[in-house]
Amino acid sequence: MASSTNINTPQTPRVWQIDIIVADGFVLLEVAAIVDALRIANRIAAQPQFAWTYRSARGGLIESRCEAFVNSAPCVERPGADYAFVIGNSDPDCPALSPPALISAYTFRGAQVFLLAEAASRYIKDRGGAAQHLSTHWENSALMRERSSLFEADSALASEDGLVVTCAGMGATVDVVLTLMGRHISPAALVTVANVLLHDRIRDFSTRQPFGGARSNTTGDTALDRCIQIMQDNIEEPVPIAELSRQLGLSARSLERRFRAGFDTTPNSFYREIRLSKANNLLLNSRLSVGEIGLACGFPSGFSSLYKAQFGLTPMALRKRCGAGGQRTNSCVENDG
Repeated sequence: MASSTNINTPQTPRVWQIDIIVADGFVLLEVAAIVDALRIANRIAAQPQFAWTYRSARGGLIESRCEAFVNSAPCVERPGADYAFVIGNSDPDCPALSPPALISAYTFRGAQVFLLAEAASRYIKDRGGAAQHLSTHWENSALMRERSSLFEADSALASEDGLVVTCAGMGATVDVVLTLMGRHISPAALVTVANVLLHDRIRDFSTRQPFGGARSNTTGDTALDRCIQIMQDNIEEPVPIAELSRQLGLSARSLERRFRAGFDTTPNSFYREIRLSKANNLLLNSRLSVGEIGLACGFPSGFSSLYKAQFGLTPMALRKRCGAGGQRTNSCVENDG
């Protein structure tokens, strides 16, 4: 007797469940990168293939640094999701990031866990081992080296460690979620999603981070990009501009013209601002003294005056505003990187 099943009837596609785990102060950009990509994929598909749930330690409304809220369900002991994203929140010391029990709850059931930015940093710190095959945002990596010289993390956008993927986060979150989606939707659909996002190229995990990574490509001018890379690599002991010019095979005048054309500033001013930006990060995130931070950023003298000229307040005034020892408060001016 013939089966009543019509072999030409299309099968209902599986819906892949994604948990998005947030903590207070989460980075809104990372959440938006995930949800908008999934939403667009569902919109262009005949039948939606992705579902997502916001989760947090206790559930309820969770506020981002941008004062936007998401309504979250509590985390559960036996999650049924296929994937989980743990969102960064600008504080690599936050205990709500990357708790081992939570990660294990997902990986034990075969779910892949993506740790973004500060969540990746927390995972690396908790592991306490070599991190050359783990990734985090370049700024967090630099901060952890300053704090304890723990490791030289990979500057790739993402690195897989079994079922745990450590990621740079921020804008690179789009690349990570598109790569995930590519496992479950057609190449044509994936290209359409990327096009709707105006994302012209899906970068693979091994791509270097564009700033602070091994291969800088900031301006498209090879010599200028190489100069910026040398500056980034030599913060504590700045390279004289004459020596930079010699290494690049340019005259000092030619190098200055390139900086004027590309950034409307001089090489000296650009270099000083890079170092002061790093100093600002250390003031907000470390317990190093002001003098130690000055030395770490290539300012053996005059650091406080230069800092005030750049940011409008002294390093000590910033620390008082943000709390002793660089502990952040909502009133701090900070970079959600």
